Amino acid sequence: MRVLNASQIVDRSRFNAFHLAIIVWSFIIIMFDGYDIVIYGSVVPVLMEEWSLSSVATGAIGSYATLGTAIGALAFGYLADKIGRRKVIVLSVVLFSICVPLAGLMVDPVLFAICRIIAGLGLGGVMPNIIALTTEYAPKASRAAIVSFVFCGYSVGGILAGLVSRLILPEFGWRPIFWIAAIPLLMLPFILKALPESYGQLLRKGEHKKVGQILSRVDPEYQPGEQDSFTMGSDAKEAKPSVGKIFESKRRLSTVMFWFACFSCFILISSLNTWLPKLMMETGYDLRSSLTFVMVLNAGAILGTIIFGRLTDKKGFKTILIPLYVCGAVALSAIGLKTDLWVAYILIAIVGAASIGLQNLLNAYVSQYYPAEIRSTAVGVYTAFGRIGGIVAPTLVGVLLSMSLSPQTNLVVLAFSGVIGAIAILLVKEQHGDSIKRLPEETGVELKSQT
Repeated sequence: MRVLNASQIVDRSRFNAFHLAIIVWSFIIIMFDGYDIVIYGSVVPVLMEEWSLSSVATGAIGSYATLGTAIGALAFGYLADKIGRRKVIVLSVVLFSICVPLAGLMVDPVLFAICRIIAGLGLGGVMPNIIALTTEYAPKASRAAIVSFVFCGYSVGGILAGLVSRLILPEFGWRPIFWIAAIPLLMLPFILKALPESYGQLLRKGEHKKVGQILSRVDPEYQPGEQDSFTMGSDAKEAKPSVGKIFESKRRLSTVMFWFACFSCFILISSLNTWLPKLMMETGYDLRSSLTFVMVLNAGAILGTIIFGRLTDKKGFKTILIPLYVCGAVALSAIGLKTDLWVAYILIAIVGAASIGLQNLLNAYVSQYYPAEIRSTAVGVYTAFGRIGGIVAPTLVGVLLSMSLSPQTNLVVLAFSGVIGAIAILLVKEQHGDSIKRLPEETGVELKSQT
């Protein structure tokens, strides 16, 4: 009987059709996650006029929705380590694909907010599990780049939200923009077919034969045997996921620093998702131009994720993330100055790379830092804490706007979160991470023969 290390088989695998299917469908799911989140900010100016909403009330609706995503990230991240990531991903997709279109039918801001909160449970729940599943099956050599690329889907969704709003909003109003969010329901059969269950979850249930079948698709060089059994190089089979385990093995300081780094990112992301068109209109641009800034922000996030995602594989996460936080803070502070339109586009693109793009890289960093058996829990808790920043930010910006401060002052206040993020990443102790500290030569398949 052979005992094989499942993690090492995945680590040494070469990119193939199995990985491509996971990436494509994960990308599409995250794309609709991004679309569903960003569309609220795209229609904020219209909703404020139609429902006579104040800046504070408008920001509060954005905060309530983000509260839903925080609860979803925490609850579904933990649930996935219990029942499996694939099931939770599908449940999350169903939840937000029903509730976002329902919000488009509401005629009252209270009912609209309730639909957004419930949708937020799914929007928040899908992210940590897509991160964990993609990380689990990605080859070691390109893991950070693959995870980062998948999360470019969020920015593609943001671009689509801006583009669709530009095309539909003037002629048909805001409601059809929300109805489009039902499309993922039609894709569920394909998602179920393409996404495998976590092999860690299967091992905890003792389903070694299924693990062998999946691993033969991950690495065609591996030929499963009837008597093969698997380990993950840890006590993953016996371990019971719990929040307390993310602080073990000298990870306490780094865990808390990851939380604050994520908190800083979500202050920027949630503020810009909710208020960017309105902030740019305050600076002097019209609605259509302001919606273009939404697309530029997300295009910058995509470029930043792709470029810096490859660099993190070569140079390390801390080397890239710390300067990126600082550059984002500087660029955001400069946007408030009345500059040439193209200069403003460049600054917004930099902010996109240093907020949404940086969060994509940070997701890859965190997902590799923790052992597979607690990965969904760790990413879920980290995301949930970060989304507290997302809860605070929309209301904070609403209060700032109600105080009639200059656009420059508002943006400088938000930019300070980038400084906090840079300090947090500086204090992360990489030597206590999981696969981050694993050397390339350690990723060969380990076989043990037993009678």
